[in-house]
Amino acid sequence: MRIEELIDALREGKKDEALRRLYGTKRLKTQKERYERLLRQALKLYGDEEAILVSAPGRTEIGGNHTDHQLGCVLAASIDLDIAAVVIKSDDALIRYASDSFTVKPVDLHLLEVQEAEKNTTEALIRGIAAGFIQNGYAVGGCKIYAESDVLPGSGMSSSAAFEILLATIQSLLYNHGAIAPLACAKIGQYAENVYFGKASGLMDQAACAVGGFAAIDFYDAAQPVVEKIDYDFSSSGLLLVLTDCKQSHAELSEEYSRIPADMKAVAGVFGQQTLSRVKMDDFLAQAMSVRKACGDRAFLRAFHFLHEARRAKAEKEALKADDTKRFLETMIASGRSSFMYLQNVYPSGETQHQSLAVGLALSEHMLNGKGAWRVHGGGFAGTIQAFVPEDMVEAYRAQMEAVFGPGCCYVLQIRNVGGVQVA
Repeated sequence: MRIEELIDALREGKKDEALRRLYGTKRLKTQKERYERLLRQALKLYGDEEAILVSAPGRTEIGGNHTDHQLGCVLAASIDLDIAAVVIKSDDALIRYASDSFTVKPVDLHLLEVQEAEKNTTEALIRGIAAGFIQNGYAVGGCKIYAESDVLPGSGMSSSAAFEILLATIQSLLYNHGAIAPLACAKIGQYAENVYFGKASGLMDQAACAVGGFAAIDFYDAAQPVVEKIDYDFSSSGLLLVLTDCKQSHAELSEEYSRIPADMKAVAGVFGQQTLSRVKMDDFLAQAMSVRKACGDRAFLRAFHFLHEARRAKAEKEALKADDTKRFLETMIASGRSSFMYLQNVYPSGETQHQSLAVGLALSEHMLNGKGAWRVHGGGFAGTIQAFVPEDMVEAYRAQMEAVFGPGCCYVLQIRNVGGVQVA
């Protein structure tokens, strides 16, 4: 369809079912308005061309806190915040990307080598995705894109992975008959981020955004991680996912983050291994004194967290597959407590005046004990906490959090069952 025809189809309700699939009935009206705004802006920029609508979601990490870098197990899920785009196929070899929030230079597909001056830029990711497609034997081509994102940067929802999966989905749809598997798109996204953007990352973020719904990922074989999509209808659970921004800055925390894998790797080295996924709990406990002497108690505790946490991620997966919401919530709480007590990523070492994540977790436990679940979200130390909250408690929970952290600190989300996808 041409852009004007897509606008008419939206207004006439012909795309309602596709939008409900991604956003639910409650958000249908606002999403129709959003997509019409996208289309009208693309019309201004590019004219009334043949176009498609494409969406890629953000993600949340539910279980397996700091296990992926040790080749353990993770449970993640895509969410109903996304990057939505109007996409027009073009005959030239340029990818043009425009957004409501930033400007991007056109990327020439004739030049796919790494550009050092481009590191840490959007252009680097676009070029890296195209290069990844070529290296894997897929076709690439030019296009014109206008996009808007409601995946909040710096919130642990992985806006960068959502962007990578959007670009990969677009190339799959336009030039590969939509036939490229989600995990292949995820690996190309990771490649673009690692090699072209210049940021080391595992595959969890991209896989969760690409697969959709709950995704259990086992990283034991780093070259071929096993990704399993869990058939669980979250909308029937009576729960909503609430992320709370506890208003503590990530600034100057890089060393705190890097110490976690460093501590874990040091413990693995005691056993002659590169990662803790190759270490068994019985052997770890048998060598507890040697580990403490060689690496210190914090490293011992972080390794202890990992060895249990990888099992908990599997237990959460099995609980969802069995439709056992109670067991799932109990396991998530245990995971969060382990992160607080043993992984120690709720506030920076030695910090006494600013422990906002701990405050949020305390309030969550007070309100949700026996009724939901709560935990630190993502890397920790600052940023967000996560809670599964009964629908009839969401407004009270939000009011409590806003009274402490300020208006607008809560984001009420649903688990989205679809990854990168053509909407229309």
